[in-house]
Amino acid sequence: MKETTFVKQNKARWEEFEKVVNRKQVGTPDRLAELFIQVTDDLSYARTQYPESRTTKYLNTLAGKVRLEIYKNKKENNRRFVTFWTEEVPDVMFAARKVLVYAFIIFFVTVAIGGVSAYYDDTFVRLILGDAYVNMTLENIRKGNPTDVYSGESPLMMFVMIAWNNIFVSFRVFVYGLFASIGTGIYLGYNGVMVGAFTTFFGKEQQFSQAFPVIMLHGTIELTSIVIAGAAGFRMGNSLLFPGTYSRLVSFRKGAMDGLKIVMGLVPFFILAAFIESFITRYAFMHWALKTLIIGASAFLMTFYFIFYPIRRHAKLSTDRVSPDA
Repeated sequence: MKETTFVKQNKARWEEFEKVVNRKQVGTPDRLAELFIQVTDDLSYARTQYPESRTTKYLNTLAGKVRLEIYKNKKENNRRFVTFWTEEVPDVMFAARKVLVYAFIIFFVTVAIGGVSAYYDDTFVRLILGDAYVNMTLENIRKGNPTDVYSGESPLMMFVMIAWNNIFVSFRVFVYGLFASIGTGIYLGYNGVMVGAFTTFFGKEQQFSQAFPVIMLHGTIELTSIVIAGAAGFRMGNSLLFPGTYSRLVSFRKGAMDGLKIVMGLVPFFILAAFIESFITRYAFMHWALKTLIIGASAFLMTFYFIFYPIRRHAKLSTDRVSPDA
């Protein structure tokens, strides 16, 4: 590549680096580390292709500035646990807002597909959920408690098993993004089909009004978290497909790190969903007002933290950046 082409291709990114290190833009420790990796990648290429050029000297100076800025901000690591939840996860969620919409669309479309398929084909629900589960649920319906499966074991044992399974599922949805996002889409769609078939099954058995609110006690957080994990997988997969002005390797590093932050941010929510499923969902015949309160609070928690708070934080940061210095 000619040096002029190399400069033209990366000039905008280098200017962004300069704004951050010169304090004209807000730079978090993670962002500085990311910039340092990108600058050193560009510097390594320039040293190989244009060892004596002004471009190489410029990048060497810029890399030094970024390195110095990282060490200046090293003391901020003491608050890393707090800022991870209050800053890093919301920032990544805002950046991933488009793929989050795609994930929700895929999920709801496949829920509809699963529901329609189960409605017109009685064997479909057995194909998706398995004969053992369907037969057990039918027996529970005959006993008068269609969701008795949630009270069959000790709460503590259920909590551990369900929390582990939910976290494992979220990581699987994320990791499948390595297959150019297609793997994540397929696995997310499969979960959607299961949910659609599951709810239609209860509807055909005239148990929807009883079973659905009980399932959504934990399902509001659990299903939303799986969709968000799908967005994390798309974020990583798309970084391979659409690197933009970055090299494909740098783009993948960033996408994988962003996606991993989202999945790690979901862990407490999966644990909360497992707690509700293990200790609360078993009380299937609690008053409808209590069910509504739990489902409503869960929906508010998920939408606020993963959607509204990131938007509000981004708007505040944008205002701070354009405001004149005091």
